[in-house]
Amino acid sequence: MELGVERLPPLNAIKAFEVAARAGSFTLAASELGVSSAAVSQQIRNLESWFGKQL
Repeated sequence: MELGVERLPPLNAIKAFEVAARAGSFTLAASELGVSSAAVSQQIRNLESWFGKQL
């Protein structure tokens, strides 16, 4: 890793989390994002794994 460069969480996972939180459901988030609810769920799991915490 380069000096001064911090590792950032995956942008797609952050977007899926933001939309799911705003929409209140993975199904509505999936519809808005044009993906399956399973894909939204996977992105949330990726973000949880990155942070090491349940969101």
